[in-house]
Amino acid sequence: MINTNGLARRFGDVTAVEDLHLEVEKGEVFGFLGPNGAGKTTTIRMLAALIAPTSGEATVAGLRIGQENREIRQHVGVLTETPGLYKRLSAIDNLLFFAKLYGVSEPQKQAERYLRLFELWDRRDDLAGTLSKGMRQKLAIARAMLHEPQILFLDEPTAGLDPEAAKVVRNLIETLRTRERTIFLCTHNLDEADRLCDRVALFNTRLVAVGRPQELKERLYGRRTVIHLVNPAPGIEESIDLPFVKKTERVDNTLVVSLSNPEEENPLLVSRLVELGAKIQYVNELRVSLEDLYLDLMEDNNAPN
Repeated sequence: MINTNGLARRFGDVTAVEDLHLEVEKGEVFGFLGPNGAGKTTTIRMLAALIAPTSGEATVAGLRIGQENREIRQHVGVLTETPGLYKRLSAIDNLLFFAKLYGVSEPQKQAERYLRLFELWDRRDDLAGTLSKGMRQKLAIARAMLHEPQILFLDEPTAGLDPEAAKVVRNLIETLRTRERTIFLCTHNLDEADRLCDRVALFNTRLVAVGRPQELKERLYGRRTVIHLVNPAPGIEESIDLPFVKKTERVDNTLVVSLSNPEEENPLLVSRLVELGAKIQYVNELRVSLEDLYLDLMEDNNAPN
């Protein structure tokens, strides 16, 4: 659905995006994660055919950037970090105005459809400027969806929202995901990305890593079992002589054991510890957050060579 090959954008002497090679599949929610100034918004603007790349090439919905820009704009919807609504127009008049710009064949019907879908129909005659932040964000997403785009670019859709409004927007994104629609999501909320995204790309001017969140975590950290013991004997961690154990660390009364396949190996590990006289309180898997992964990879990426 989206393919880039060496895509780059420079502003004078400043490189905003460098040598981006990316492939986004049809129907997936794809997270694009990176710090402020990493080039995420610039990437969206290039992929939405709003600005031209300095070098490289890309196709969006099978259309080539730089050659079929008008057609690309008909196939994408864009939510910028600020909603960009006309505050002195009502909610429905905002949608009707943009529906006409998009050339929507039945603007009234389409506006009503999305106002009802996003639970804004009862507020349709209210001025956009009087709506809450969460309502304005839903209205802005509705505006981006009016022409039924194949690809939806969302730039920080929950930024600045209170927890309740952010949850409403996240639930809305869940309802929009279909096999026929691709969602390209830029967000600073890493827990949000972990829950919503099929795959994520970590990006800081250049691509740092890309993959499913769980795959990236296992690739960097492996899988680790945490075993809490009651008054373990000194040196018990050194007595675990099982061939599948990659590494064992002890922190007070807790063992952290690196394994390849915990589902099969945990019972053998527990049995061996019991043989060694250990009293086990409980066993669980060490969970690593996407935030931990992000911070470690970004730190490595910024480290001097």
